[in-house]
Amino acid sequence: MKTAIVLFNLGGPDEPEAIKPFRVNLFSDPAIIRAPIFIRFWLARLIAASSSKAAVENYERMGGRSPLLDLTTQQAAALEAQLSDIGAKCFIAMRYWHPFAAETVKQVKAYAPDRILLLPLYPQFSTTTTGSSLRDWHEQAAKGGLVAPTTSLCCFYDDPDYAGAIAALVDEEIIKARAALAPGAKLRLLFSAHGLPESIVKAGDPYQAEVEASVAAVMARLADREVEHQVCYQSRATPQKWISPSTIEAIEQAGVDQIAVVLVPIAFVSDHIETLVELDIENAELAHEKHVPGYFRAKVPNSDPAFIAALAGLARRAVAHGDGLCSHKGGRACDVSHTDCPWAKYGVRDAA
Repeated sequence: MKTAIVLFNLGGPDEPEAIKPFRVNLFSDPAIIRAPIFIRFWLARLIAASSSKAAVENYERMGGRSPLLDLTTQQAAALEAQLSDIGAKCFIAMRYWHPFAAETVKQVKAYAPDRILLLPLYPQFSTTTTGSSLRDWHEQAAKGGLVAPTTSLCCFYDDPDYAGAIAALVDEEIIKARAALAPGAKLRLLFSAHGLPESIVKAGDPYQAEVEASVAAVMARLADREVEHQVCYQSRATPQKWISPSTIEAIEQAGVDQIAVVLVPIAFVSDHIETLVELDIENAELAHEKHVPGYFRAKVPNSDPAFIAALAGLARRAVAHGDGLCSHKGGRACDVSHTDCPWAKYGVRDAA
């Protein structure tokens, strides 16, 4: 059977001229800015314009473009190589820049698969990421006349193989940190995830709970399970109250506590502006300013073989699950209290 695997990711500008339209697309998404369309239209442009200079400067630090598509393409190739047994061909659908879902729908339709797997590169489900991408895909597939049995993987936040792959990368950075620090120096892991407005979480989005479950799964697999750790959130983009503590606050506290930190980008599986600039440059500068004794950053998976193997296992199980919605556990994985989970939308109440 021919299996089309569609990898969802955020996308990023591929040239300086794409920075503004990419940001307008991002903030125009009703899953991101939850306001009536006529207000959202102006808000998107206001927010994009208000920090446009900083955005351009940050992308200039990466050569004027995001590396996300290149890295996702490498992940797709590595995953496809592992899934020849299920006749897989991998495609990429970005949410806010090319290749958009509409473009990928045409490619998948031309491939004429027997089945489709929608595989988000977001371990934790949020209405603002996986939820938005799923809605966009189904709309574009309907417009493009793409009809095939489709499986949607909602999340894999504490999948054992995924958690093991992340734990190995964290172990590697802990070893580097301890080698660089004075003997007996204290160390704290800061698991940094992209933040969300608090109102979205209170409305039933399971993201924060799934981030915390990811952290617990990784901590359970570390060589040193007693190392201090904290969950924090980065990349605040709107004036609303966001979930806390922020990564900035956590770094400042580390300075007060005089403890070295290892930043772990727990919600990202590919390097992009939020790891290469925000964590590696801006937050490193903050740590220096606040006299944090040591600042280190664990690698994101990118095309790490253990991570690709985890994705391959998830893909095989999801395809075997058949048409419809599934999680890494098969059925619903998050608690039923999260009413903005897709399982609640489709009326599935029993956790796997």
